[in-house]
Amino acid sequence: MKHLKQFAAVGLAAAAALAMASCASNNDGGGSADGATEMTFWHNGTGDKSVAYWEDVVAAFEADHEGVTINIEVVQNEELDGKLQTAMQAGTAPDIFLQRGGGKLAEMVAANQVMDITDKISDQVKDTYGAALGFDSLDGKVYGMPMSAQPEGLWYSQDLFDQAGITENPTDIASFNATVQKLKDAGIQPIALGGKDAWPAAHWFYSFALRECSQDVVENLANDKELADGCWLRAFQDLADLNATEPFNEGFLTTVAQQGAGSAAGLIANHQASMDLMGAWEPGVIGDLTPTKEPLADLRWFPFPAVDGGEGDPAAIMAGSDGYSCSAGAPDVCVDFLNFIANKENNEGYATAYSTIPANSEAFGVVTEPSLLAAAEAYSEAPYTVLWFDTSLGQDVGNAVNAQVVALLSGTTDPQGALDATRTVLKNG
Repeated sequence: MKHLKQFAAVGLAAAAALAMASCASNNDGGGSADGATEMTFWHNGTGDKSVAYWEDVVAAFEADHEGVTINIEVVQNEELDGKLQTAMQAGTAPDIFLQRGGGKLAEMVAANQVMDITDKISDQVKDTYGAALGFDSLDGKVYGMPMSAQPEGLWYSQDLFDQAGITENPTDIASFNATVQKLKDAGIQPIALGGKDAWPAAHWFYSFALRECSQDVVENLANDKELADGCWLRAFQDLADLNATEPFNEGFLTTVAQQGAGSAAGLIANHQASMDLMGAWEPGVIGDLTPTKEPLADLRWFPFPAVDGGEGDPAAIMAGSDGYSCSAGAPDVCVDFLNFIANKENNEGYATAYSTIPANSEAFGVVTEPSLLAAAEAYSEAPYTVLWFDTSLGQDVGNAVNAQVVALLSGTTDPQGALDATRTVLKNG
């Protein structure tokens, strides 16, 4: 995809500007006296298909590497970043782990907690990944293996749109508000939102900012402590205005994002709500929550609507990637595992199990779901992409910013208050 290199440079250059504390990893490499090698592996694939995928891939790798054992631990997505941060700081990090790039990866690099794999990537992977390796790169060095590309947008039920008499996808906020009203008039909850987990709520602010702010402004967020551009206040106001129309599911502030039928993803999976703003992991999460545990047949996608007078390009995309890294003290065979999962067959299997868009250019043929095809097309044609703000800002600062968005949606602050609190978070971060 033409803009992958641009995306990586934007998101990770911003992350590199963060000031980081240094704390070396104490991982002992997993070796033993008898020559056997044991590694631990953390991933967030809690669905049946993703669990089975990783079990099969690990078994195949172990079969080809005598004496190597990989112990898998499945960690719930919303718990992964915090648990990983704690393990890193304690020197008990897993050998192999999922990470999301940006400031979170930059913090690990600065603390010498993650392995530089630049010179250990196979020629085959270099040929088929190309610029996609930039997702997990920093200052010209590669620290992880991206397995997916995850453009964000509105994932929706075509059946519920049809039921409400909606014949065209909204393209701007006015038509989006009209869509919300038609759904409400039909007795359908317009938007599912996992507000309890904070980050899904914050993504609405991110997307409004992507539309309100110019490319230069959003790409400089990690260096901008003042947020002096008026676009930031407008983005908070846009979200407050949307919230005032009561578009979200009942009890959205106590709804989780992805766990169970009552989660935001579960509401979409069971046709209890129509739309959910998420990245391209959404089809897989929804599919695991349908009654049949199969992809939702009527799931479709459209990009976040344009904002009248916004300075951002209406075709710009918020996006990220799930990458897999080795801790600094992991044995060398850890990189062999990363090369193994990145081959065409295994990246195809990953994309199929997770119902997402693969990072390996040769694996793209497995993408057949209409929603993913639409998202991939918009992604490939985007003039620029921007990494999730909480990822680019790093774990602690990003979470604190997300909390201000929840405060706005809960009515405990107003747009100006949310902006002032965000400025304080950035200055103290």
